[in-house]
Amino acid sequence: MNSVLDSLLDVFREPSVIIGLIALLGLVLQRKSLSDTVKGTIKAFVGFLVLAAGAGVVSDALTPFGDMFQHAFGVQGVVPNNEAIVGKVLTDYGSQAALIFFFGMVVNVLLARLTVFKFIYMSGHVALYLAAMIAVILIANGFSTWQAILWGSLAQGLITTLSPALVQPWMRQVTKTDSVALGHTGNVGIATSGLVAKFFGDPAKSTEDLKIPKGLGFLRDTTVVIASSMGVIYLLVTLVAGPGYVEGELSNGQWYVLWAIMQAGKFAAGVFIILAGVRVVLAEIIPAFKGISEKLVPNARPALDVPIVFTFAPNAVLVGFLASFVGGLIGMGILVAVGGTIIIPGIVAHFMTGAASGVVGNATGGRRGAVLGALTNGLLITFLPLLVLPFLGDVGLQNSTFSDADFGVSGLLLGGAERIGHIAVIALVLVALAATFVASILVTRRGPTDEVTTEKETQPAG
Repeated sequence: MNSVLDSLLDVFREPSVIIGLIALLGLVLQRKSLSDTVKGTIKAFVGFLVLAAGAGVVSDALTPFGDMFQHAFGVQGVVPNNEAIVGKVLTDYGSQAALIFFFGMVVNVLLARLTVFKFIYMSGHVALYLAAMIAVILIANGFSTWQAILWGSLAQGLITTLSPALVQPWMRQVTKTDSVALGHTGNVGIATSGLVAKFFGDPAKSTEDLKIPKGLGFLRDTTVVIASSMGVIYLLVTLVAGPGYVEGELSNGQWYVLWAIMQAGKFAAGVFIILAGVRVVLAEIIPAFKGISEKLVPNARPALDVPIVFTFAPNAVLVGFLASFVGGLIGMGILVAVGGTIIIPGIVAHFMTGAASGVVGNATGGRRGAVLGALTNGLLITFLPLLVLPFLGDVGLQNSTFSDADFGVSGLLLGGAERIGHIAVIALVLVALAATFVASILVTRRGPTDEVTTEKETQPAG
């Protein structure tokens, strides 16, 4: 039994494999030729690996920056980092998390088939992280294994179905189409950024229309802007941390100035790779997904990871990251002032969700929307992880926690209900399930809306 679970976990925790299998299924259902099927499947699979490789390069460049930042400014506390906390959770609750993850995917497909919320959550890695958090909250607070799997799977399926729906109004503004959705555990923060940008932004002034003097024309290139901006940031924090710490702990003796420049360059290279991978995935997965929509889940949309929006407003990616990080610093300052547990800004979380928040904020409210929306996201992913800590049992005693806004909201709801009693958790899940079907019926009766439903393929900028 454990070997089967391990095999399923190995398959479904790899988003590139999921993307490849989805592309294969879609092409087969469309009865494409063998040549087109093989080509489309492999390109979708490899394209996501390219995207993931870029994300890995970015993460590798940001991790030492986080360590250096803590040393430079003498801050210690809890760092929101999904990979770090999930490693501990899967050691203790791996089998339960795997089953919640798998059956949660089944619930997601069934809800997409039976309701108007036709989103297939394809970001397998963050879905696994979500399942891990649900498992630890339920089991650490007294649910038996089978109860945790049953109610956890329903909760997982509901979250992965409704979370993309929450962001979809803003995604239509970003992509100018309704054929792709956003599947990530930062969706609550990203949707909030769109709402903030709508009320406080100015869509007439886009981050992509920044006026740059002729002498600074090289800054029109996104890669150059990212490398230059991050270079300044790395150098400043490196100087504060000191050459002794950097060369002794981070750079393996390399000259600290050169190390800082290289890290900034690696960050920019990672973003460049991500953008290349996104273009390949979009070019292959959207047409292939039509086969699934037509045969299995009519009009379904693939909910893909956050880098899928980066190409639509590259300048907003950097603006959003920096604004979200500033929001994290502001939140940390508030926590320092009031005392208690300090949440240190998780650099990777602020880049991924902050960048997406910047893109959404820019589409809705221009430059001001990108800044204010991403700043709000930064505040959310500072305070929400703090509120979830008490519900994580012994895992909550670690120096890391779940980072993104969806973890915070769903964890707070499940954990808060659990404090009332098991019956409250069951009631919460059942009420949410019933509300989903009721909302679906009401939307169906209301008939067609003004939503953008163009048949054109998604066309990223640049």
